[in-house]
Amino acid sequence: MSAGLQVVWFKRDLRLHDHAALCHAAAAGPVLCLYLIEPSLWSEPDAACQHYLFARECLDDLQRSLAARGGGVLLLCGEAVTMLERLHRVAPFAALWSHQETGNAASFARDRAVAAWCRAKGIPWHQPRQFGVVRALPCRDGWERQWRALMEEPVLPAPACRFATVPVTSDPWPTPSSLGLDDWNPPLRQTGGRRAGIAALDSFLHERSRHYRGGISSPLLAEEACSRLSPYLSHGCLSLREVYQATCRRLVLLGPEAQWQKQGLRAFLSRLHWHCHFIQKLETEPELEWRNLHRGYDGLREHEWDEARFTALREGRTGWPLVDACVAMLHASGWLNFRMRAMLVSVAAYPLWLHWRPVGIWLAREFLDYEPGIHWSQLQMQSGTTGINVTRVYNPLKQGRDQDPEGRFVRRWLPPLRRVPDTWLFEPWRMPDDVQRRCGVIVGVDIPRPIVDLQLATRQAKARVHALRREADVRAGKAAIIEKHGSRKGTPGKSRAGAERNLTQLRLDW
Repeated sequence: MSAGLQVVWFKRDLRLHDHAALCHAAAAGPVLCLYLIEPSLWSEPDAACQHYLFARECLDDLQRSLAARGGGVLLLCGEAVTMLERLHRVAPFAALWSHQETGNAASFARDRAVAAWCRAKGIPWHQPRQFGVVRALPCRDGWERQWRALMEEPVLPAPACRFATVPVTSDPWPTPSSLGLDDWNPPLRQTGGRRAGIAALDSFLHERSRHYRGGISSPLLAEEACSRLSPYLSHGCLSLREVYQATCRRLVLLGPEAQWQKQGLRAFLSRLHWHCHFIQKLETEPELEWRNLHRGYDGLREHEWDEARFTALREGRTGWPLVDACVAMLHASGWLNFRMRAMLVSVAAYPLWLHWRPVGIWLAREFLDYEPGIHWSQLQMQSGTTGINVTRVYNPLKQGRDQDPEGRFVRRWLPPLRRVPDTWLFEPWRMPDDVQRRCGVIVGVDIPRPIVDLQLATRQAKARVHALRREADVRAGKAAIIEKHGSRKGTPGKSRAGAERNLTQLRLDW
């Protein structure tokens, strides 16, 4: 029996397949698909034009898929409660459906306001899980079992829907500038939409994963060796479960001659587990977006902000070639491999001694695949303010020689360095004057000098962090953080082979 109009609110889950909210709503009654463009969220400092344009491409792709099934998405521009009230006045609906979201503080406040509105109206709001994140989790014991159980449930096919017609027309798409966004759109960024996500998944599982194990750390190789699925997961074009199961299925089909590729895919599966492990931290403790996870580190860097150093980092003028090349690539593509992301944050936190919050806002806007739960946890981990992780300090000179020994990456993104001899490539400020004249690259004119003495500044920063870590009250706070956020033993590798076997018969309906 029909339960009345069911509104499915699409958020960061822009797909029809493996969409639990849509499937449950379709089983309950006629469906209205809704997407909201919320000006307050797009005005947040972590939002960027590239996110908006990517989301629009995802919506266009979703709209085409729905049109082929006789439906569509109602697009409304305005704050969530206001738009839901507007819709409810002309088309009273019986239930609201959306996936659970672990976003930034603004989206969390928005969800609380929507929940209050639903309670006042007597409208149930159903929020099935999308990731392996557990709401109101008391502690991490047993979290791994819940994660695996969700990942091994059958992938849901796109449901047959009876689409409702309501007396409301879609609003036009606002321009980025009308939402307060700048017009920066990385020329090399990935294209949004499920079709592009499926293409990336297919090419990774069948071809590119052969280079995953050896290539993901190198900024030169990672562009192809990494899965490149992160923006499609963060915007929900693909579900984590279908990616997990597709990877397991591919592992089973690979023969014994493909051991290197199998190792790469198993490492990738551990990254999918890692994805939810870190988002769970933000779900459990939303405050880690803006304050130190370990409060004993309050005041460590906050009061010594150096805007000149931050500007040099953002503009790729630190003087350290690998750092500046990474900034150039990130700004042109919206993407950077994980090791180089960690190096950027480490350089910001230690030799430049910058607090992680402004650095994190800048990087959130630069990363097309910005996922708040992963992003802010990693910013704090790499900055040394979690209180439970070892100090992670990346030397950009060593990283350059290890990850880009021939200098191809650095020279690709920093054209002036193409004329610098190999001997001086990663420390060009040491070039003798006659070498500078011969190669036509003058330090301080054509390329910047290092903004600080790397060795001295890093040594001083580590000493300050380690001194604080040794204080009794700081050490005392560590146990509570481990209990609340630490991973438990016996995680991904223990039963993965069995999971691969169990998934061989599953139908992955894309």
